Amino acid sequence: MGSSQTIELTEYQPATFPAEAISPVIGQALWENYGQQIEVQEPSFKTDGQWRLTAQGWVGHIPLTPTFHVALKPKIELSNLFRMWEYAYRLNSFRLLEGLIACQSLPEFYERLAHVLARRVLERGRKGFYRAYLAETDHLPYVRGRLTVQPAAPGQVKLVCHFEEHTADVADNGILAWTLDRIARSGLCSERVLPAVRLAHRALHNLVTLTPYQAGDCVGRVYHRLNEDYRPMHALCRFFLEHSGPSHSPGPYPMLPFLVDMARLYELFVAEWLKTHLPPHLDLKAQERVDLGQSSAWQFQIDLLLYEKLTPRAQIVLDTKYKTDTLASDIAQVIAYAKIKGCQEAVLIYPTPLAHPLDTTIDGLRLRSLTFALTGDLEQAGQTFLQELFAKNRR
Repeated sequence: MGSSQTIELTEYQPATFPAEAISPVIGQALWENYGQQIEVQEPSFKTDGQWRLTAQGWVGHIPLTPTFHVALKPKIELSNLFRMWEYAYRLNSFRLLEGLIACQSLPEFYERLAHVLARRVLERGRKGFYRAYLAETDHLPYVRGRLTVQPAAPGQVKLVCHFEEHTADVADNGILAWTLDRIARSGLCSERVLPAVRLAHRALHNLVTLTPYQAGDCVGRVYHRLNEDYRPMHALCRFFLEHSGPSHSPGPYPMLPFLVDMARLYELFVAEWLKTHLPPHLDLKAQERVDLGQSSAWQFQIDLLLYEKLTPRAQIVLDTKYKTDTLASDIAQVIAYAKIKGCQEAVLIYPTPLAHPLDTTIDGLRLRSLTFALTGDLEQAGQTFLQELFAKNRR
């Protein structure tokens, strides 16, 4: 096997590579499997005979083959990316990222966060994993629980027992096992951390059935005194599962990509930051669904809505846009959302100031563009955004 090759791309910055640096097979695989994440232009007179690759608002790591990887780097400082994750996935309340903000690369951050999860799973394993009573129905050679007699052939009787099994094979543990399995297959953990990840996975292996889980399964779970320490572990699992994509690498144990949609992360970050810092009389609702028509044939998901807590009426529609310019469709969309909800204000939020900021009134609706910057101090950027959001005078 040849030596491993890793190419680096930064968000929205075209990078060129000699034609011989990337084989046609690799180039086609990138285009077919990761065309959403990377714009692929093959060598031609337009590219001066070179490959031209441009990351499209995604960061992470793609193990395309065992010997060819792509590192997608953010255009913002890594420390700010980590703080965005801290807010977006509510990791700050558990102090899980202490000491990790200084990581120098995404793989290092991923690995160290995986180590945090593995250590917590092992610690819980030493105390005993959470168990619950699950209802079971089975044919048993002895009587257990509640008995049901079923009709059978003449002279025969079928005994069906209904009972409760005290088991660790529950979703709380299944989420941990599935996440550790995905981490172990990411290819991002070195031999310093991988043994701990595997050990934690083995601790659960004989207790749970390995079942696929989604990031959404980690949210809205019920915790109590017996499983309260699962809350931060599930927060970590949500982070890993959210960014673990399907494998397109060959082999019996294919490696999994780690991919972060920066537009989605920006939306989550802004939402969670606002929930933490809004004035007490305001409430924020994210991803509110609006049905149109009696049969609900048309549905909209509104990014963010600001409500007065004492009234049911929405005040401001907020829509995050991880881009550097405004499209007419963006304006039409946010105006439509505001009209549907009866709002008097609509705000488009961008990570960088627009060349031509918006601040106008259309049929009684104030439409603005504001900046929640991702450079420098994020807390200060957020406070500046809040001040501008509630400013009554036009700029």
